[in-house]
Amino acid sequence: MRLIFAGTPQVAVPSLLALLDSDHEVVAVVTRPDARVGRGRRLEPSPVKVVAQERGLEVLTPGTPKDPEFLSRLRELAPDCCPVVAYGALLPPEVLDIPRHGWVNLHFSLLPAWRGAAPAQRALMSGDEITGASTFLIEAGLDTGPVFGTMTERIRPDDTSGTLLDRLAGAGAPLLLATMDGIATGGLEAQAQPSEGISHAAKLSVEDAHIDLTHPALAVDRRIRGCTPEPGAWTIFRGERLKVGPITITDEQLPVGTIDARKREVLVGTADRAVRLGEVTPVGKKPMAAADWARGVRIEPGDHLGEETS
Repeated sequence: MRLIFAGTPQVAVPSLLALLDSDHEVVAVVTRPDARVGRGRRLEPSPVKVVAQERGLEVLTPGTPKDPEFLSRLRELAPDCCPVVAYGALLPPEVLDIPRHGWVNLHFSLLPAWRGAAPAQRALMSGDEITGASTFLIEAGLDTGPVFGTMTERIRPDDTSGTLLDRLAGAGAPLLLATMDGIATGGLEAQAQPSEGISHAAKLSVEDAHIDLTHPALAVDRRIRGCTPEPGAWTIFRGERLKVGPITITDEQLPVGTIDARKREVLVGTADRAVRLGEVTPVGKKPMAAADWARGVRIEPGDHLGEETS
């Protein structure tokens, strides 16, 4: 089939590469416009754009998918199908109608669970033990279209959203390719999603990443892992934000927010058990081991993480 691939972040790259190495013809790539990143706010292309340019593909970067020039070019390219992985923009009906086999999305959840922008993150934060990926036909609703196929993936105790998404991206690429093959031969038919088991995965905000140490250690651990690496879990120390990487739950107990800085480790109290900090990132600095941070700031009696506790 003639394909136009739509995707933006690194997790979309394995699928693009799988399709490029297949019998299908990828005639162009659609990705989000270059974005400003870093302290210098320099413009950088998306990972998908970088790969597409290396392979000599035409790259379309509409500011909005409703752009008339973009619509015109899509029609000229006449794709049979448009596979999508984390493109990052809603596709209007006039775009969805162009390919004869529609737009097929690889979504990183077992639909209808976790429809939305942050399925792996929300699965981790909710304590799910199993997740996966689904390919489905995009329609007007948010991730509501009929499903072509699925694959499952166990969530490991030490997973972050970053490590989980990396595995799902790699394992999901063959699923997307198999879906394209099935559509091409006519042997694959999409099935309507169940009406039960629906959950939603809204994009994580900075406030979602705020750690509440009055919660049990397990809930704190899940929130941190779900928000790592983005947007980055954080708490407050001496009136400033402190980013916190994955932690380890201990069998010790400390009052909520209390810091116990030892020679080689730093423990902090939650609602039940104390947790051992891993890496932390003070404002304006690079990530560092918690013990190095504690020595640098010279933890004093009464210092704590989070809001004041009574």
